[in-house]
Amino acid sequence: MASKLWTVLGVGAFVGLVVASGVVIAADHDEADTTSFDDAAADIGDLYAFHDGERLTLILTVDGYKLRTEETVYDDGVLYGVHIDTDGDNVADHDLWARFGSNAAGEWAVQVEGIPGADGPLVSPVDEVLEVEGGASIFAGTRDDPFFFDLDGFQDTLATGTVAFNPERDFVAIKNTVAIVVEFDHAALGSETFGVWATTGRQAQ
Repeated sequence: MASKLWTVLGVGAFVGLVVASGVVIAADHDEADTTSFDDAAADIGDLYAFHDGERLTLILTVDGYKLRTEETVYDDGVLYGVHIDTDGDNVADHDLWARFGSNAAGEWAVQVEGIPGADGPLVSPVDEVLEVEGGASIFAGTRDDPFFFDLDGFQDTLATGTVAFNPERDFVAIKNTVAIVVEFDHAALGSETFGVWATTGRQAQ
C-alpha cells in the first residue's frame, strides 16, 4: 500500500482496553461529525472485540442502517483499517487492512492483510467464511446490525429532560450493515491486553 496515496476519512470513536476475559464495544453510527458522514461505504458503525477461548474476534461494521430490501454495494476505493496497540503507547503495533475487489464476472471478494500470526493476506468471496486450518479466519458481507437504539426515546429524552427509552422500540431492528470479521489466536499478539481502533480511508484522486 505504500505506493498509493490515501486520505483518512473517518476514525471510529473507539479506543478500548481489552482483557483476556473482557468484552468491549462502542458505537459511532451517524452521530459523528466527520467527512465520512456522506460517504456510506467509509462510514464506521461499530467495532467489536471479544474472546472465545484462546481465539480473538474483531468485527468492524460500516455502511449501516440499510433496509433489508436494499442491495449491498461494495466499494473497492475504500481501505478499512483495524489497529491494535499492545504496549499502551497509543501507537499501532499491528495494522489489519481490508478492502473489497471484484473480478470480470462482477463477483466480489475481500482481502485482509496484516493479521497477527497469518503467513500473508487472506482472500474470501463476500458472504462466505474462509477458515485457514490452525490459523486465522475472515468473513465480510451483509449482516443484521446488532446495535440497539431507540431513536424516538432518545429524541424524547433530549426534548423533555426525562428518560423515555422503551426496550420494545428498536430503530435498527430491520436494518443491515456490512461486517468485516477477523478471527485469530490471541497469543499471536504477544500481549494479554491491548487497545484497538478502526479507520477508513479513500484513495486520493
